[in-house]
Amino acid sequence: MRRLLVIAGILLSFTGFAQQGWWKAELQRADGKKIVFNFEWKENNGKPAWYIRNAAERIAVTNITRTGDSLVVQMPVFESQFRLKYKKGLLQGVWIKAGSAKWQVMNFTARPGSDRFAAVGGPGNNITGRWAASFAAAHKPEQAVAEFVQKGTLITGTFLTPTGDYRYLEGVVTGDSVQLSCFDGGHAFLFTARVDTKTRLSRGVFYSGAAFKQEWTAVRDDKAAVQTDAAAMYLKKGEDRLNFTFTDLDGKKVSINDSRFKNKVVVVQLMGSWCPNCMDETAFLSDYYSKNRQRGVEIVALAYEYTTDRARSVKSLQKFRDRYKVEYPMLITGVTVGDSLRTEKTLPQVTPILSFPSSIIIDKKGKVRSFDTGFNGPATGIHYTEYKKEFEATIDALLKES
Repeated sequence: MRRLLVIAGILLSFTGFAQQGWWKAELQRADGKKIVFNFEWKENNGKPAWYIRNAAERIAVTNITRTGDSLVVQMPVFESQFRLKYKKGLLQGVWIKAGSAKWQVMNFTARPGSDRFAAVGGPGNNITGRWAASFAAAHKPEQAVAEFVQKGTLITGTFLTPTGDYRYLEGVVTGDSVQLSCFDGGHAFLFTARVDTKTRLSRGVFYSGAAFKQEWTAVRDDKAAVQTDAAAMYLKKGEDRLNFTFTDLDGKKVSINDSRFKNKVVVVQLMGSWCPNCMDETAFLSDYYSKNRQRGVEIVALAYEYTTDRARSVKSLQKFRDRYKVEYPMLITGVTVGDSLRTEKTLPQVTPILSFPSSIIIDKKGKVRSFDTGFNGPATGIHYTEYKKEFEATIDALLKES
């Protein structure tokens, strides 16, 4: 009887609370720019769910609670939530995201609608294709590769960089203007640019989160390539293996020298619960491990978190473990991602860790055989397919060694 009353209370709490269907959401920056995204509101047996859309991606958000006219919407992976009120057909409030030193807070408004940006005028020049992009930086420009697919005024795509990709971007091209955005709970991105010609984009600005801004330009280049050396890792001279011991999420010490890793091909995943690209890699590695562990493959994750607060790190990493059904050990290094000595304190055998996620592959004799940096996630399409093939071929070759 008690359970029936609880279910009835849930139905009372959410049924008819807000309009189901597509919503247009806006995160307001201090400079007046709005980072726009869409989500679909659904209710299943009185329980609400958001499905956040970024191009082909759908992020299911089901941890939604209501008190009076207020909602708390917890993102499923990151330390990220919305605190909202529903009034006169609008959801209004704030998005709050944890950081290393302070929380980022942005004002939020959502209204019914499926459009992302207003498509005023015709599509102009079609920018489908591969572009060599350059982002302004203090010392020298940061090089990237942009890939876009435009159909009419609608455009999707991503940027590939030495340290990873910018995940799923979606937007419009109208006249001489291009706008792209994404929101996944960790990233809140807006890209704008002017389409000068079929071969040049200028006056680009990249907006990230509440305050970051960076100028960029791009030229069409079918042969544009990512400069992978910019994020490469190597063994230091005289080293051939790793030696570490950290504790897992349950407080148990795990060492790379433990018997579970002996005579196995081991993938050491360098990651953090704050990292959206790590989310994509964890999804891939967890699935791969469940299908291949019986072949003699082991995986162990080393987490570099925002702070040294173990309880906070455990709570955040548990979201990763639960969301992607991770069965391999996830270890907390106790060293923050922002620590300039993070490599020396955790993996002194290798050159500096420059990118998250990165992976180190160890053979059955315990020797380091290769490094994977600059993970290409599912938003990169064919590059993700090629990454998986190369990864699987590397593991297969090591498994065949005596």
